[in-house]
Amino acid sequence: MSSTFFIPAVNIMGTDCLDDAMLAIRNYGFRKALIVTDAGLAKAGVAGMIAEKLALQDIESVIYDGARPNPNVDNVEKGLVLLQQSACDFVVSLGGGSPHDCAKGIALCATNGGRIGDYEGVDRSSKPQLPLVAINTTAGTASEMTRFCIITDETRHVKMAIVDRNVTPLLSVNDPALMVGMPKGLTAATGMDALTHAIEAYVSTAATPITDACAIKAIELISANLRLAVRDGSDKTARENMAYAQFLAGMAFNNASLGFVHAMAHQLGGFYDLPHGVCNAVLLPHVQSFNASVCARRLSDVARALGADVSGITAEEGAQTAIAAIRRLSHDVEIPAGLRELGAKLQDIPLLASNALKDACGLTNPRRADQRQIEEVFRSAF
Repeated sequence: MSSTFFIPAVNIMGTDCLDDAMLAIRNYGFRKALIVTDAGLAKAGVAGMIAEKLALQDIESVIYDGARPNPNVDNVEKGLVLLQQSACDFVVSLGGGSPHDCAKGIALCATNGGRIGDYEGVDRSSKPQLPLVAINTTAGTASEMTRFCIITDETRHVKMAIVDRNVTPLLSVNDPALMVGMPKGLTAATGMDALTHAIEAYVSTAATPITDACAIKAIELISANLRLAVRDGSDKTARENMAYAQFLAGMAFNNASLGFVHAMAHQLGGFYDLPHGVCNAVLLPHVQSFNASVCARRLSDVARALGADVSGITAEEGAQTAIAAIRRLSHDVEIPAGLRELGAKLQDIPLLASNALKDACGLTNPRRADQRQIEEVFRSAF
């Protein structure tokens, strides 16, 4: 069976690497950027700082700060209008998953035309997107380097999964110095998002030796550093290790894809406008409990990567050890215990489950499921 490995052409990483990235951007010969970010980073002056650094490289820019948490179709369309009116020849996304995804939607529609909903699914576009430089400020989503773009359709209250080789950024930038200001809650949520990426990729039906290596190393780094990063956001070593961990997890799931955790979390985010990383964290142990009967040995490997001693026990016992370790880490970084705490409602489960089964991320889950089983997993997470 053949496989294809997707990753941006250039990836610049490490503390204080932003200036090196600016030189790299200049060498592409771009003239004007649409900087896609959120209101918080714009207000904090981070977007303005990026604009100034681009100006030093003789690159003009215009800032679009309309990327909301869980970006929607309207966010993409307004950004596209600004890009076209401003005659920008490339896009810079600045932030976490929301600005990156919004920017991907803008860049894809800029060259392919139509509306972003036209590209829901796998490889629906025909042309490469407008060049995208993704500057990351969180350590979790890996959207700065993936071919995944998640946009909320506000009319259907559904998160559309756009999985397309043409939304892979040209250049990704991970400077942990930009991540020091992340609050504890965001550090925890994005870190657990990265853990979910790694675990789902490792148990995926599309896993390869390359994605396995990336996933296991990511899990090891997250286990060793997430608690530290949450406890002390100024810990530069922990921040840098989490930046590498989320990137490795991104390499894994960008190529092995994901599973039912993401398929289900997308519905919670689209329906209730909940934070993606928190939804993943709450669902992760419940989905892996469902999966354990078909991938116990792989989950036992996950337990070992999380620091558990699985010598002398069965694969089935190792799988349960992994699930316990996931719950322990989630508890330690103060993730809510269940979906009820997030405001989800039991009466919505049938619709959430139905939509989850349509999500492309579920295609590579190691165990197949029907409507009743997905509903049961949702209920177990309450």
